[in-house]
Amino acid sequence: MSTNIKPDFSKSSDGLLPAIIVDATTSKVLMLGYMNREAFDKTEKEKRVTFFSRSKNRLWTKGEESGNFLDVKSVAIDCDNDTFLVKVVPHGPVCHTGTDTCWGETNPSTSPGQVAGNFLKHLEEVIQSRKNADPSSSYTASLFAKGINKIAQKVGEEATEIVIEAKDNNDELFLGEAADLLFHYLILLAAKNKNLGDVIEVLERRHKV
Repeated sequence: MSTNIKPDFSKSSDGLLPAIIVDATTSKVLMLGYMNREAFDKTEKEKRVTFFSRSKNRLWTKGEESGNFLDVKSVAIDCDNDTFLVKVVPHGPVCHTGTDTCWGETNPSTSPGQVAGNFLKHLEEVIQSRKNADPSSSYTASLFAKGINKIAQKVGEEATEIVIEAKDNNDELFLGEAADLLFHYLILLAAKNKNLGDVIEVLERRHKV
């Protein structure tokens, strides 16, 4: 996350500026919080939204108790330098009541039609957790231990196998090879310290051209 913005915290007597939180994928407004300089700096450093809680009178990282963190994709400031627009990837419901937004609305990214995207996010997290695991205890960890060349080779092998299956009419085998390719592709992205979100950003930029 590169902000390169200059919020003017002096515009508020308490040093707090409103932060509008928006789903980076669906553009749905999720919630409104407040940031002081410390909260903004922590958000920028950790790439997870941290507010200054007026009720707790302290810094508060969204999700620190529930696990429903808000991963930051971008931060912008308005023309008066006193209101943040934070685009995020939410981990589960945003509101403490259990709803997707603090207005009780449904966010399409958590609706049944988007379950696949949520599962891929979960799968990426599992793959990340295996990076430093014992190679003898996990196939994924064993690939990481063998290095980038072996991982890339495995992606190539899976790509060849799906091409072969695509020429036949066995849907079960084709989908199986498709799953294998996608899984190993996610491992390759993780080995390069990238994720699907980074790939999607490239596709979005190309789509706008």
